[in-house]
Amino acid sequence: MTPTTATPRTARRGGLKKSKFGWNLLGLLVFITAGFPVYWMLNTAFKPAKDAIDPNPHFFPTSWTLDNFRRALEISDFWGPVGRSLVVSLVVVLIGIFVGMLAALAISRFAFRGRKVVIVGILAVQMVPLVAMIIPVFLLLNDLGQYDRLTGLIITYLTFILPFTVWTLRGFIVNIPKELEEAAMVDGCTPTGAFIRVVFPLLAPGMVATSVYGFIQAWNEYLYALMLMSQQNQTATVWLSNFITKNGTEFAPMMAGSTMLAVPIIALFLVVQRKMAAGLTAGAVKG
Repeated sequence: MTPTTATPRTARRGGLKKSKFGWNLLGLLVFITAGFPVYWMLNTAFKPAKDAIDPNPHFFPTSWTLDNFRRALEISDFWGPVGRSLVVSLVVVLIGIFVGMLAALAISRFAFRGRKVVIVGILAVQMVPLVAMIIPVFLLLNDLGQYDRLTGLIITYLTFILPFTVWTLRGFIVNIPKELEEAAMVDGCTPTGAFIRVVFPLLAPGMVATSVYGFIQAWNEYLYALMLMSQQNQTATVWLSNFITKNGTEFAPMMAGSTMLAVPIIALFLVVQRKMAAGLTAGAVKG
């Protein structure tokens, strides 16, 4: 009897299985690398404070406690900074999406003199390091009477969130065929009506993805909030510095505070995860 040989289809399946195994292994390594800091934060938040500074750390807590969360809520005002961060982040997202959508629409749909200069300018602004603008921003806000005010912090955050918003939404609008608007106007819609009824629903996933990015940027920003706001008006990220005292750093309560500050981001992501996934992929598809 002659030995059986593998058919091309069988060999192809074997190659696909090996390829999938390799990609799955790579994805697992990326997940572990990205998820381990989050796990360690949770691990430290629920372990006793003395175990958090143990020179021989344990990957799994030997005991669980909620004392760190109580300490985090007692060390300083918690809800005040969280409320200010929420207000700033939401206002920045709303203004940024509204203004960014109009700017992206103008750049994408209208031909005007200096259009390319505007696009290059948007890219150039994103290349400027945020640290380099601290002193000019401080002096400008101080002259305008906006130092140590939430309105001044909102204006500051808009300066580096708006360019990204405009550039991202422009990519989504460009991929929406202009013929859809023209067909709607032939059916009797005004240009505004065509945008609201045709373009806006198709743009919604991209707006959600961009909004989540803007919210995360504003919520997690630390440097400008530290330099432009006093301790009485500090935001949530600056509030975490209260755990650094002259007697040392309280690592366990700090991780408990970080865990509580991560809850709004996680909740927002769970609510909009489907729209966000659609938005992240839609911008890469040519319409």
